[in-house]
Amino acid sequence: MGSGRVFDSFLEPGQFVSHPDHPEWGRGQVQSAIGTRVTVTFENAGKLLIDASRVVLTLEE
Repeated sequence: MGSGRVFDSFLEPGQFVSHPDHPEWGRGQVQSAIGTRVTVTFENAGKLLIDASRVVLTLEE
């Protein structure tokens, strides 16, 4: 049932997020979100590729 399902991230470029396991990375801005691959530039960690099927990023206001 779930094996053929394609994951689509709810995130869009320009949104601000934080990583729940790495608060020291600071605020991040989404650069791209394609399927489960979300590229985020964090204040203190630089540009990182996040697997959204494994990590749920927290949307910031």
